[in-house]
Amino acid sequence: MAAVQEQERKVQKSYWTEHSADLTLEAMMLDSKAADLDKEERPEVMSLLPHFDGKSVLELGAGIGRFTSELAKTAGHVIALDFIESVIKKNESVNGHHKNVKFICADVTSPDLTFPEGSLDVIFSNWLLMYLSDKEVQDLAKRMVKWLKVGGYIFFRESCFHQSGDHKRKSNPTHYREPSFYTKVFKECESADSSGNSFELSLIGCKCIGAYVKNKKNQNQICWLWQKVTSDDDRKFQKFLDTVQYKCSGILRYERVFGQGYVSTGGLETTSEFVAKLVLQPGQKVLDVGCGIGGGDFYMAEKYDVHVVGIDLSINMISFALERAIGLNCTVEFEVADCTKKEYPDSSFDVIYSRDTILHIQDKPALFRSFYKWLKPGGKVLISDYCRNSGTPSAEFAEYIKQRGYDLHDVKAYGQMLRDAGFIDVVAEDRTDQFLKVLQKELATVEKEKETFISDFSEEDYNDIVGGWKAKLVRSSSGEQRWGLFIGKKQ
Repeated sequence: MAAVQEQERKVQKSYWTEHSADLTLEAMMLDSKAADLDKEERPEVMSLLPHFDGKSVLELGAGIGRFTSELAKTAGHVIALDFIESVIKKNESVNGHHKNVKFICADVTSPDLTFPEGSLDVIFSNWLLMYLSDKEVQDLAKRMVKWLKVGGYIFFRESCFHQSGDHKRKSNPTHYREPSFYTKVFKECESADSSGNSFELSLIGCKCIGAYVKNKKNQNQICWLWQKVTSDDDRKFQKFLDTVQYKCSGILRYERVFGQGYVSTGGLETTSEFVAKLVLQPGQKVLDVGCGIGGGDFYMAEKYDVHVVGIDLSINMISFALERAIGLNCTVEFEVADCTKKEYPDSSFDVIYSRDTILHIQDKPALFRSFYKWLKPGGKVLISDYCRNSGTPSAEFAEYIKQRGYDLHDVKAYGQMLRDAGFIDVVAEDRTDQFLKVLQKELATVEKEKETFISDFSEEDYNDIVGGWKAKLVRSSSGEQRWGLFIGKKQ
């Protein structure tokens, strides 16, 4: 194993020695359009970092220093590290006037490279892990957690799935992994201190780099932000989504029912009907809250030539969405994010779109006020969501709501919350009859394809889906569970 790793490091060093012979931005980014990309992506990446004013920052794979210069402006202390001597010397020649920066030539995989436990506030890397083997990534992740203070952050950005830069290469030892690899490695990374306290990493955000989506229609540039927390910190809801309601197998089951790319009622059929009501125009920007695996986003981007930002709290959903984006050549970017905590500048979007997601949100009025701020004047919001009747729920329905953690309202009250948030021309339609027809159609399709479904999944999966759809039909036929469509406009 040691010999294999040693050979890996030789190959990577040879690769970067070759490509760093010319110490230019184009050579470092391996792209002829590097200067233009850098103007957009550098400020974007910096905007994704937590506040590090006066903090200690370790920059791994610092290169010639395009991020070193940004970090040095406000950090208390920066350690810029790279394993190619000519590269780190170029960085020092450019950024050496910053007295708060220390420059080190070292390989991150070397066991001799170490920092005091709990000494760093932020660890930053841009295009580093894809030049390490799987084992080296796993080992480095464990070491980084130890070096980090409790409450400190790890940020990294990698090329996934395929190459982005247009530079020709004699060989390319880069590991273009699926994003789920990095998510799994860092999510499962744990450490303990000398007192026996246990720590892990909490995923704060994971998203595409928008500059690459905009300029190359390329979703493969992905970044992660993690925070070191004590292992008993409460992150129950996201864990529930990814391990219970939206575990990977469950998502694929839903997709089989709703249609390729979809995990919401009616799939493409209801999506095309509802999106048509928005009268989207080329170049508009759409925020999809609870984007699932991206089918609706791809549909809007491809049919209407709009730029879609899809966010979802489920890590599994976003992982599937990123995989589905490969080769589609459309302007869609995805991010793991909590819509109740996310912040966007006022007037960022022309449309906010959400399908059967806000049922999870307890404080809907606050969310709708955020929607109003995020929309441009004249912008529209469109939401479909589970609702309830205005009466007292039965014991069975109340238990269902409690078990799922839903917050359901009747259609009229839901519409009023949008009006209270400032929206005008609010449409609040009870679409339960349509919901029933869609459920019946979906159920009939699954039952007709029973053998294939069981073959692809399992009999237990088949019974879960059929049972779940029949239960929804009973609840909706009785009038307890409703389905609403809501549209509003910002003045």
